[in-house]
Amino acid sequence: MDKSVLFAHHGRGCTIVASKICENVVIFQNVSIGANLKYNKITDEWENVGNPIIARNVIIADGAKILGPIVIGENSVIGAGSIITKNIPANSIAYGVNKFKPKDKNYDFIFNANMIDPQKIIEVNKKLVSEFNARNN
Repeated sequence: MDKSVLFAHHGRGCTIVASKICENVVIFQNVSIGANLKYNKITDEWENVGNPIIARNVIIADGAKILGPIVIGENSVIGAGSIITKNIPANSIAYGVNKFKPKDKNYDFIFNANMIDPQKIIEVNKKLVSEFNARNN
């Protein structure tokens, strides 16, 4: 694992068993990275042996599972709760179960060093609650 890898929220609940994790990867909480090998009783052999490789600049959101001898391409984002057991091309957004689409180069998803002011989030949330209360009272 490269020394530049960051664990957002202190990596709480993470299980990491990867072949390699490259530079500038950000891993959020409750992420699992590991094997999904299986034993074939007919051939008397283990299959799907190996652990993931996470390329440079990948962001792995909350609760994602990345399993097996696969490669997550550089500059990709693995969405919250995703289950990924297939290779993901570079510059992609992975979501759901083995789904992905090209990443929009005009947006950063989940993380950007120029983070939003927390007060703005609080103000927007207060407005949402106010609108919700007005509709439901």
